[in-house]
Amino acid sequence: MPSVFLSPSTQEWNPYVNGGNEELYMNQIADRMEPYLRSSGIVYRRNDPNKGAAGAIADSNSGNFDVHLALHSNAAPESLSGRLRGIDIYYSPMSDLSETLATIIANNFMMIYPLPDKVTPRPTTSLGEVTQTKAVAVLCEIGYHDNVQDAAWIKNNLNAIAVNLVQSLCDYFGIPFVMAGPVQSGIVTAGGSNLNIRSYPAMNGRIIGSIPDGSTVTIYGKTGDWYVIFYQGITGYVSAEFVSLQ
Repeated sequence: MPSVFLSPSTQEWNPYVNGGNEELYMNQIADRMEPYLRSSGIVYRRNDPNKGAAGAIADSNSGNFDVHLALHSNAAPESLSGRLRGIDIYYSPMSDLSETLATIIANNFMMIYPLPDKVTPRPTTSLGEVTQTKAVAVLCEIGYHDNVQDAAWIKNNLNAIAVNLVQSLCDYFGIPFVMAGPVQSGIVTAGGSNLNIRSYPAMNGRIIGSIPDGSTVTIYGKTGDWYVIFYQGITGYVSAEFVSLQ
């Protein structure tokens, strides 16, 4: 299953014009993303807020992640303080996949941001979390926190932003977005056979593991006739026909 290194800002020194700071609200977005990442079958790891950007890059590169997603909010130069608005999604011009992901994220943000013409994918060769990561990387500047309207939009739309970002990741990975619900337990009831775990919710999905009959699994979500499950370190899809809820 796809994996994401989720890297919300550690910049507590960047204040919002209406209270709070960049680290606080970007981490609140990341917090809200987690249930939707789980329910959609995306494995994730968070950055260490005490390490900063260099630590996030090192930790990301120490694993085998498919995407490195950095979450920030912006601030205008002093001469334009409070006067700029918009969302910028930065990507590496050396990576077609980075540009593809940035474009997907930008297109989806256009559906919820009040000024869709100010949502822009932008190339960068200077942002380390985009250019120095092993995984396909983008850095999202989600509005201007020194602008009253943008700061209010961020605070009032934390969950919508989180859902939108997970939807974008699902679009990029080519998997269904699954709404988050309560985590449940289930028992495999496969008539004595093992139950296949698949990488996609279809019978032609690649088999990535199997579960012995009678085993207990953790259920994160459901899409169609398939459960998103976790079993012994594997996240994937199993046919709901062969799992009984506890």
